[in-house]
Amino acid sequence: MYRLKDFFISVYGVRSEDIPSEEILCAESNTELTLLTNKMQDSLAAYTFTFVEQGWLTLIFNGRELTLKPGDLYVYSPGFQITIVSGSSDYKSLCLLADENMTLEMPIYRDIIRTTYLPLVEWGEPVVHVPENYRSRLSKRMREIIEYQFSTHGFLLETLRTLYTLFLLDLTDIQERAVSCHKYSDRTAELFTGFLHLLPRHYIEHHDIAFYASKLFVTTTHLSRIVRQITGRTVMDYINQMLFMEASWLLQSTDLPLDIIADKLHFADQSSFGRFFKRIKGIGPKQYRMKK
Repeated sequence: MYRLKDFFISVYGVRSEDIPSEEILCAESNTELTLLTNKMQDSLAAYTFTFVEQGWLTLIFNGRELTLKPGDLYVYSPGFQITIVSGSSDYKSLCLLADENMTLEMPIYRDIIRTTYLPLVEWGEPVVHVPENYRSRLSKRMREIIEYQFSTHGFLLETLRTLYTLFLLDLTDIQERAVSCHKYSDRTAELFTGFLHLLPRHYIEHHDIAFYASKLFVTTTHLSRIVRQITGRTVMDYINQMLFMEASWLLQSTDLPLDIIADKLHFADQSSFGRFFKRIKGIGPKQYRMKK
């Protein structure tokens, strides 16, 4: 799957050696740059927060058309399919990207449940409309990351992580003040967070719900209910999307034979891997590789 460095090299034309962090990056964007993300977005292993400052942008999210306007914060979670359709000539935004694995490791991750997933459940779309009196605060946090990320600060990684944490705390505060949403119990949040913590470490070897349920000491039915309650998605949606993203990366970035990729991803054989890939993407892995 694509990491942040790959994304910045492809979209922004930044040289690999000029990218100081592979965990947190932020940049200004416009319509032209945003349209370039179509070729990578479905396999980007990062959480993305796009804050619209000017103009408008239209995209397709899970089959629905959304138009983002000034003050909107669009939240992208790894695994969701989006396509950028068009944008106004004066469209300007700030785009903050945070590596998926790093985000999962952060103590503040419990707040990601509210900032990332609850908008999907409560509103049916991944958009937070930021109240006017909070917009300058969010843009300030994002511009601070831009300022620091290419600096020679002696504690650059620690500084970027701190700024990202502050951004998430600000976003959580905004959402708690602006939206009256359902509050999940501590146990529900703990189970969901636990599942997301396990997934990046085990999805290649374990494609079954039973493994994750046993690790969390709950039944498969209970884990399935928790995940669907919070996100509207199934446990298998998460597992399959992680596998698909990894398969896409291997197909695009290596010349490994299909049977070797199938084995690396712990499929029974090449045929079962091919059926899985075609079910998710609509074309087989061989055809997908030929299009790269």
